[in-house]
Amino acid sequence: MPRSSTGTVVAALTAAALGGVGVLAYQAAATAPDRPAHSVHDSQAGDSKSKPKDKGKDKDGEKKSTALPGDSGTGLRVVYALEDRRVWLVGANEQPTRTFEVSPSTASPSPGTYEVTSRVPSTIGSDGVQIEHVVVFDTEDGVVFGFSAAVDGSAPDTSSAKKTGGIRESRADATAMWEFTQAGTKVVVIA
Repeated sequence: MPRSSTGTVVAALTAAALGGVGVLAYQAAATAPDRPAHSVHDSQAGDSKSKPKDKGKDKDGEKKSTALPGDSGTGLRVVYALEDRRVWLVGANEQPTRTFEVSPSTASPSPGTYEVTSRVPSTIGSDGVQIEHVVVFDTEDGVVFGFSAAVDGSAPDTSSAKKTGGIRESRADATAMWEFTQAGTKVVVIA
């Protein structure tokens, strides 16, 4: 009985497929953004298309201060200023290690002091977008509030009628937040 070459064909096709997957994985890794060093102190969240024109400036067009607000609590904490759309990661020594702008969703948490209740490496956000480095700190009236980064770099849809509480960061800022926080880390929300 003659031998079948089916096994040889299957082996060749499998090798070709694995080679193709390897090339795609290399291309993805080569184009992915690098993680920033912790010494970066100020960065921008989202892309320039999603930012309001006056972001970073006050009503009079003056540049807003990036200094840590005085009414922001004490100790190791995350400070989120609603009006400024800015976050500070503050060490136990009362010194900010990083500050950056964020893009809030359609709902905002009430000013107050919270604790990180959970962290999720990756999931789908309430707006249907793939997100990563999710740091949740509050739930009000069924709306979950937390910091995260959209894998595609998008900002939340603020024109949506659906109440969502995602506070979007750039992927680099979300990585810094993820590394800074643990369950129980204090989050201070100020107006």
